Amino acid sequence: MFLFSSHVFKLVTTKDYRRHLLKRRGWIIALIMFISVFEIAFCQNQTPEPESTQVLQLHYQDQHVVVENGIFQLTLSNPEGFVTGIRYNGIENVLAYTGKEYDRGYWDLVWNFPGKKAKKTKGTLDRIEATKMEVITQNDEQIELSFTRTWNTSSTTAVPVNIDKRFVMLRNSSGFYSYAIFERLQGWPAVELDNMRLVFKLNKDKFHYMAISDDRQRYMPLPDDRIPPRGQPLAYPEAVQLLDPIEPEFKGEVDDKYEYSMESKDIKVHGWISTNDSVGFWQITPSNEFRSAGPLKQFLGSHVGPTNLAIFHSTHYVGAELIMSFKNGEAWKKVFGPVFIYLNSFPKGVDPLLLWHEAKNQTKIEEEKWPYNFTASDDFPESDQRGSVSGRLVVRDRFISSEDIPANGSYVGLAAPGDVGSWQRECKGYQFWSKADENGYFSINNVRSGRYHLYAFAPGFIGDYHNDTVFDISPGSKISLGDLVYEPPRDGSTLWEIGVPDRSAAEFYIPDPNPSFVNKLYLNHSDKFRQYGLWERYSELYPDEDMVYNVDADDYSKKWFFMQVTRKHANGGYNGTTWQIRFQFDDKMKNLTGNFKLRIALATSNVAELQVRVNDLSADPPLFTTGQIGRDNTIARHGIHGLYWLYNVNVPAASLHLGNNTIYLTQPLATSPFQGLMYDYIRLEYPDSINYITKS
Repeated sequence: MFLFSSHVFKLVTTKDYRRHLLKRRGWIIALIMFISVFEIAFCQNQTPEPESTQVLQLHYQDQHVVVENGIFQLTLSNPEGFVTGIRYNGIENVLAYTGKEYDRGYWDLVWNFPGKKAKKTKGTLDRIEATKMEVITQNDEQIELSFTRTWNTSSTTAVPVNIDKRFVMLRNSSGFYSYAIFERLQGWPAVELDNMRLVFKLNKDKFHYMAISDDRQRYMPLPDDRIPPRGQPLAYPEAVQLLDPIEPEFKGEVDDKYEYSMESKDIKVHGWISTNDSVGFWQITPSNEFRSAGPLKQFLGSHVGPTNLAIFHSTHYVGAELIMSFKNGEAWKKVFGPVFIYLNSFPKGVDPLLLWHEAKNQTKIEEEKWPYNFTASDDFPESDQRGSVSGRLVVRDRFISSEDIPANGSYVGLAAPGDVGSWQRECKGYQFWSKADENGYFSINNVRSGRYHLYAFAPGFIGDYHNDTVFDISPGSKISLGDLVYEPPRDGSTLWEIGVPDRSAAEFYIPDPNPSFVNKLYLNHSDKFRQYGLWERYSELYPDEDMVYNVDADDYSKKWFFMQVTRKHANGGYNGTTWQIRFQFDDKMKNLTGNFKLRIALATSNVAELQVRVNDLSADPPLFTTGQIGRDNTIARHGIHGLYWLYNVNVPAASLHLGNNTIYLTQPLATSPFQGLMYDYIRLEYPDSINYITKS
């Protein structure tokens, strides 16, 4: 009776839709009708049959070049390479129609000459204005355009990088691809690159609904709502309280683009829906090989504007350690992308919000096609020019199990040769990551030729695995490593532990936000840490004394505040804070000698210091200090982790005694509400029982 696509079948058989349909009488008829209508909508977006009459066309206009394939039309400025127009499904231009043409769709970067950055500035914003347009490919199947800018060696004011922006349109494709090739030649002057991205600003009169994941999507305020007097800036310019928004449903809410950041591993598709037109605008990223700093690095995606971003490199949630710094004379080349800008639509009568699900289906299609075989640049290798690495990762911790433990859910990756954990600060090269299955097996495919180290981290265990063998990947190489063994730091059995070693503070106590400063999306949401102003809640909960945690009685999910921040006092200044961990020693421990080991894993640190003292708060110097570490600004940006830090502290048995004991954790630096730490996990280990337990 009906021919149902697998995409439609998966969509309508999801749990939420089954529950919705079952509540209604005649659910079988409703299901058939729904699938039928949806199939029509889906088919309208499918690739036409080869006999389709749709043809690719390239037109030259005054200061513009126009590419179209019968499904949509793309207009770019010539020779600058700005995306000035996208016509689709009856909408003359899905991009912002106000302001300058160069402010609609563009590549940009932020850069500096070393030592030239002015205080309190972020560097020079360069909206990469090309000087030459060239048709690279034009045939019945595709058109690829190149917009290049070549650095003038006599220039002292331009970034010393050659940039080639590419745009690709395929026949019968409901979207276009974009990538860029950045290159420095040997002998060029030193430079620092802070940020690289592809930006699209959409028509604010049409695109009001944003979707970045299954459980993070909503109708969004307008950009006008952020401007005084409608909006009131809060502690920093990005955070604005909406006092008199155009749509009253947003009144009182806080809007901040950082509330919508995402981890690199999760940035596959995000975008906007025009519900009145039943049109979706999506950015699909089928691989994150070209992004900086590994799978957990957080990037912005979509936010009020309506804005859609592809960020390839940024220092967000890491800080200055991730500035891409090139020495004088250093050569470099890297390809960012391609990403796919996808447009979809449904006929009237079909819920336009379901465009999100169809975009996810298209994402799977793009992932299966990766690496693309249609790009014209030799700098983007196809599948047969790449290699692979496979193996199995197990964890060996004899204090937990007498047998090796499969590293279920671990992330295993290839990145530039470096030290343990260096991948989270690496940004010049490519990274390739795979998630191990329940038995610890992993396969890292489509790896570009190059020299790599193997890195990994496993949920449930502290530290990083690092294989310092240099793997030289060449076209077609297939490296099978067999079993790899990770032995996480461990000296003795666990006396007590706080938290879960997962590089995040999400398991700790996260308070409800101040009801005057909420984002409604995150009410009753698993990501409640994304609410504005939670740093202020600590002082409200602990106005006079700091947190005291008893390992024998307290539950870290209910007691351990998820970030150790400064306390604001009456005169407007700030104080450092000291947390206490209290625990008991009984008689059987009285003969222990040697060192206990205190393991402290930090999920983030922002201009902070951690001092450790044992049973003597006045001890000077402390037993241990990190010194000032971190500048990732995770606290202000509503994150739950930034850079990962692991410290191993020897605690002499002589410093502990029978009965009550206290470990003091002090963060003394206090000039801002955003200074502080987030803990991932803390564990106190017994001394090695063989070496340090003596007979009485």
